[in-house]
Amino acid sequence: MKAVVLLSGGLDSTTVLAYALSQGYEVTALSVRYGQRHSRELDSARAVAKHYGIKNHVVLDLDLSYLRNSALVSKEVDVPMRDSAEGIGSEIPVTYVPARNILMLSLAAGLCETEGGEAIFIGANAVDYSGYPDCRPEFFHAFEEVLRVGTKAGVEGRPIKIETPILRMSKADIVRLAKKLGAPLELTWSCYNGREKACGRCESCLLRLKGFEEAGETDPVPYEVVA
Repeated sequence: MKAVVLLSGGLDSTTVLAYALSQGYEVTALSVRYGQRHSRELDSARAVAKHYGIKNHVVLDLDLSYLRNSALVSKEVDVPMRDSAEGIGSEIPVTYVPARNILMLSLAAGLCETEGGEAIFIGANAVDYSGYPDCRPEFFHAFEEVLRVGTKAGVEGRPIKIETPILRMSKADIVRLAKKLGAPLELTWSCYNGREKACGRCESCLLRLKGFEEAGETDPVPYEVVA
């Protein structure tokens, strides 16, 4: 079995990579340099891929800096800083990158078909990130249909599956799964800021810290602030 795993270098995608490997897949990892605010997560992606001995780790350049309303790619928009994780996911935040998962899955689909793979794994989560429309179950069902009718593999009766193993998990459940699988969490990076230590106050940091706390585990990544 062959699969492409979208690997950002964060907690979620690293856990999903560990899961895909545990299921016996021969993995091609795909990371995308899309104009994000820093390179720390890509450094983590490379470290994670090296840890697992992934022979084929593709890093693509895709400049999305023209999406000026997203805090993740535009220097004109500040990353929101909070004191707690309360209320996260109640609305679509400025860290939403328009059409990002559509683009990422499209790139992964081309790579998957090229490699003769049967599945794409993505670390999307609809529980903590319910504010993101491209992290919802209905989006992935719709994209599978796109691949069924819009790819050679699909029209020949071998449609590529979109695997979302952590989609309905809480962040604590994801941490527990990562620990169970022995994922190298110390190599991961989830912070929206790219400083020496994780900031501890952006939404991504707060959700990650909440997950570790609820799982009864200690996050091995250093933080500037732990709320």
